[in-house]
Amino acid sequence: MGSYPEEEVDDDEFAKLIRRMNPPRVVIDNDSHHDATVVRVDSVNKHGILLEVVQVLTDLDLVISKAYISSDGSWFMDVFNVTDRDGNKVWNKEIISYITKSLESDACFFPKLRSSVGITPSKEQTLIEVTGSDRPGLLSEICAVLATQLCHVDKAELWTHNTRVAAVLHVTDESTGGAIEDPERLSAIKKLLCNVLKGDNDSRMGRMTVSMGLTHIDRRLHQLMFDDRDYERVGMKAEVNEKSRPQVTVMDCLEKDYTVVILRSKDRPKLLFDTICTLTDMQYVVFHGTVSSGKEGAYQEYYIRHVDGLPISSEGKRQHLIQCLEAAIERRASEGLELELRTEDRFGFLSEITRIFRENGLTIRRAEISTEEGKVVDTFYLSEMSGNPIDAKTIDSIRRQIGQTVLRVKQNPLLPSKPPEVVSTVSLIFGNLFRASFQSLRSS
Repeated sequence: MGSYPEEEVDDDEFAKLIRRMNPPRVVIDNDSHHDATVVRVDSVNKHGILLEVVQVLTDLDLVISKAYISSDGSWFMDVFNVTDRDGNKVWNKEIISYITKSLESDACFFPKLRSSVGITPSKEQTLIEVTGSDRPGLLSEICAVLATQLCHVDKAELWTHNTRVAAVLHVTDESTGGAIEDPERLSAIKKLLCNVLKGDNDSRMGRMTVSMGLTHIDRRLHQLMFDDRDYERVGMKAEVNEKSRPQVTVMDCLEKDYTVVILRSKDRPKLLFDTICTLTDMQYVVFHGTVSSGKEGAYQEYYIRHVDGLPISSEGKRQHLIQCLEAAIERRASEGLELELRTEDRFGFLSEITRIFRENGLTIRRAEISTEEGKVVDTFYLSEMSGNPIDAKTIDSIRRQIGQTVLRVKQNPLLPSKPPEVVSTVSLIFGNLFRASFQSLRSS
């Protein structure tokens, strides 16, 4: 997963010539919609462009409430309705300029795989990737190892799903502030971390890599969990509520030779990125699509083919795609208690915090760790090791140990919600009605 044929990675000079003759056009409109900024992107089409565009928007923490996607033949046209996290239009001139420059650049429209998905070589940070069987205290043990090896975690993210765990960490040498370059020291870190991943009766042994470089964490986590087959629901507990899970339907559209994918789920930030990322890395091309979201939930509909130009031809491949899209949506689900920590950065802080969680009988479902201008900005999603919600006494104990001014507690359970009642547009998405949908989105 995540690899392309060599000819896809190499820049095609003829394609560059076509692009120079037809440069991409990005229009950011704050007038045509009353409560959203409309971003329109028109360009020569190339596989992976849709994901690159969505990635630029989501990396800015913009919320995509509606989208219209069309890549008919060699032309690519997308329209997105976006707001900031507070639901406001995007007025910041620096952000608007960044969006325009990013989406009109060669880096976006002729992306190299390794610059956006794999590892970009860097002497500033060391990259650690971990996958394996999830268990309480795993992140605490990883952080303890890194602290004993005088490694500072600058940025990290951890996801758990279906008894599996994946983590990507950008770390630096505590003494130099740069990447760890000593081969012997890197080997020692790798050996210690491998020992942490051992000891479970797990037929799928945990894996870990250490290298110097940077990566796009969200895309890499999706790839790591996919490679670890977290979408396989072997031995799942019977009490899993199927009604709360995403609803994914995959069917044929024979008259147009497409496979139609319809997804209904709870709405949340970066949902569109997660589904488009998975479709792209599974080598599917989105030719047409509509997306809408709101308080009732989110609805996504895509008309796809494999990169070989063919729709899905077997029931096995159809079920595989359903499982992978369900997993892509569920990985970032924010279950349990949300804790946000903001304080001055200091060496060993992350190891100390995760130890406190472990000693209070808590397990980390998901974590986002970063440092900004010398300050720690961490978010953890926690539950008891039994999976039950955390009681008030445990919360008070954590507050006392960490500090009242450092910790912000916000309960954020996933409550069942009614999926949006959206009629499929299988018979309406083509021809003149496709253009009508576009005009509706522009004026809505």
